[in-house]
Amino acid sequence: MSHPHPDLQLPPPLAPGALRVVPLGGLGEVGRNMAVIEHEGQLLIIDCGVLFPEDHQPGVDLILPDFEYILDRLDDVQAIVLTHGHEDHIGAVPYLLKHKPDIPLVGSMLTLALIEAKLKEHRIKPYTLGVKEGGRESFGVFDCEFIAVNHSIPDALAVFVRTAGGTLLHTGDFKMDQLPLDRRLTDLRAFARVGEEGVDLFLTDSTNAEVPGFTTPEREISGAIDQVFRNARRRIIVACFSSHVHRVQQVLDAAERNGRKVAMVGRSMVRNMGIAADLGYLHVPDGVLVDIKKLDRLADDEVVLICTGSQGEPMAALSRMANRDHRIDVGDGDTVLLASSLIPGNENAVYRVINGLMRLGADVVHKGNAKVHVSGHASAGELLYCYNIVKPRNVMPVHGEWRHLVANADLAIQTGVDPDHVVLAEDGVVVDLVDGRARIAGAVPCGYVYVDGSSVGGTTEELLKDRRILRDEGFISVMVVVDSSTGKVIAGPEITARGFAEDDEIFTQVRPKIIAALDEAMAKGTNDTHQLQQVVRRAVGGWVGGKIRRRPMIIPVVVEA
Repeated sequence: MSHPHPDLQLPPPLAPGALRVVPLGGLGEVGRNMAVIEHEGQLLIIDCGVLFPEDHQPGVDLILPDFEYILDRLDDVQAIVLTHGHEDHIGAVPYLLKHKPDIPLVGSMLTLALIEAKLKEHRIKPYTLGVKEGGRESFGVFDCEFIAVNHSIPDALAVFVRTAGGTLLHTGDFKMDQLPLDRRLTDLRAFARVGEEGVDLFLTDSTNAEVPGFTTPEREISGAIDQVFRNARRRIIVACFSSHVHRVQQVLDAAERNGRKVAMVGRSMVRNMGIAADLGYLHVPDGVLVDIKKLDRLADDEVVLICTGSQGEPMAALSRMANRDHRIDVGDGDTVLLASSLIPGNENAVYRVINGLMRLGADVVHKGNAKVHVSGHASAGELLYCYNIVKPRNVMPVHGEWRHLVANADLAIQTGVDPDHVVLAEDGVVVDLVDGRARIAGAVPCGYVYVDGSSVGGTTEELLKDRRILRDEGFISVMVVVDSSTGKVIAGPEITARGFAEDDEIFTQVRPKIIAALDEAMAKGTNDTHQLQQVVRRAVGGWVGGKIRRRPMIIPVVVEA
């Protein structure tokens, strides 16, 4: 296996006739999926998703791929191919199209409907091309064939890219559910056919590569959901992703069987399920769906609510219910069903919500105590099948943290792929396919781009570090007035502190130390206010570190009079 090196340089220009792959997200993380394919000066983008922030990124709403590598080459982009409609694959499209709105968006009917609704909110009218499995379209030098794959959202596609420099098969997110709710199987016959033609580079979903065996079929959880419905005494509140059409379908069917009415909660849930129903991907039984405003007319044991917030997102409906900050007042006897997995990094947030709901008296059913979720990703057994069917010449695991990528690479090697032809790369690492051989050619800058309110890219790691200090260590401001002629402190120091348990009186101990430090500095000829502020910062920092064992943010202000 070839590994990225920490000292990789910018790659050389692409060799004539070669094919280049540059992952701008999704490798080394779960989310932010985006790959740029280059051949003969033209670019093809596969997916353009977002990553959701973790606790160590306070104030951040979304994390985007870094578009810097392609911003001055947007005229070379022939199309953006979207494999399916999940946020981690389409969520960053509006931010890219703001730079060039007429880049064609290519995807299945449901995927395009979901992204068009999102783009409408950003006031962008896209150019779209709908495709179906079995279809074949050319975008410049890229000849793309689309293959049906099964996932936790309908209408997912893999894409087989033919170029003069080689072929590439990108699975997108997929699994091999043999009993899918929509009866749309992953097309292994097509995988075998393109394998016979020759797959030079196989980009495979790694999310479940560590999980042995086969992913449980979606329909096997219907019995567990039915049991939750039968045992529930009052209202049932189901939390899942706002794009998980199959899971919502099972909840609607269970509600019909158990004589309950269903209301959707949350703008994205209402919007996405409305789109899915209009396009025929979601079958809503007659009379089951009701407006949330009419819930007051129904008895508690007749009600089901479907909402967002299964990942503990602070502003999502379920988190707000747990914090008593929502019109739905969760109480004793209510049942909350978390019908989703835990995305790595979200565990603490989810458990906080679970604890909050249980404190309010709710029964919480989740993956840990009932079989109410199955993954949308292929486990190790399915990946082995794919490698044996496709027989790729080179493999590049995608979509997952480093441990997932390594596990996927090991599976490829077990099936006979030459270890020297398995490329382990991270975001920004450039992989070139030259004469049928994939090798790492260098790396391009590829950092996190933060969406913070209305700011895109303005939030830096330094700013996040400041926020973490404010959150964890507190804040001290010190105001001092000095006489510019005598060099003496004539007012202050006035100290204001936030985030400390101690009484403000404790700071009387440090005031003499500040004055003494200033006197000493000015006696040595220091009269620049910036330098004097650093003197104050060091005096306060040394004292508070030794006395209180804290490292707060210190803002000194020295004014000359």
